[in-house]
Amino acid sequence: MNSNRKTIIAGNWKMNKTPKEAEALLKEIVPKAAGAACEVVVCTPYVDLPAACETVKGSNIKVGAENCHFKASGAYTGEISTGMLTELGVSYVIIGHSERREYFAETDATVAEKVAVALEAGLGPIMCVGESLEQREQNVTDEHIRTQIKIGLSKVSKENMPKVVIAYEPIWAIGTGKTATSAQAQEVCKMIRGTLAEMYGADTAEKVTIQYGGSMNAKNAAELLAQPDIDGGLIGGASLKAEDFGAIIAAAK
Repeated sequence: MNSNRKTIIAGNWKMNKTPKEAEALLKEIVPKAAGAACEVVVCTPYVDLPAACETVKGSNIKVGAENCHFKASGAYTGEISTGMLTELGVSYVIIGHSERREYFAETDATVAEKVAVALEAGLGPIMCVGESLEQREQNVTDEHIRTQIKIGLSKVSKENMPKVVIAYEPIWAIGTGKTATSAQAQEVCKMIRGTLAEMYGADTAEKVTIQYGGSMNAKNAAELLAQPDIDGGLIGGASLKAEDFGAIIAAAK
């Protein structure tokens, strides 16, 4: 963590919790986030967003969505636009999560479109990048992630870049209980910052929040967050337990 950058701990609830369950969980999380030294974000399923925005009112928690569409409106059955999100009071949106890429055919090109519309709407995009186990074993992690970043950010100006959050998620560590060692995670996050420096200059790269998101939990959060290029976490399973999420927030000193 670097004190010049915003530290962001964000929960990604994935397809979990009904609106009533969301309200109950957030009522437990709100006091744990009070006085946090970092920005706290909860990204919930679309149907939970109204309840989430209502429940966190007056607290220091921001609400995020888990996806958005790249058009403002139109014949896209089942999709949700950035305008719909901002009207609810949503502040962030996760874009290009590995599960969206794997199960819903998202590509680096669609990620680029979504990042651009999110910024246009005033939302903070949390753009996910990461390699599979096969890619890591074949030693192509850097090339793969550099491609994801260069295409995913291809429509982002230097001026807007500090508003984008990058979440590094080694796919082999999501939901598997395996975590990259803090050294492995730092190595990739440093490479990501180096790529941003090539694209936008070192000054801009230094302002960008880079999260780690591969099975970060209450036990390993402090060690991961102590790394110089890791500025927060995108938390899956642990964000669904108020106790665990609270412990991760507390580790982000």
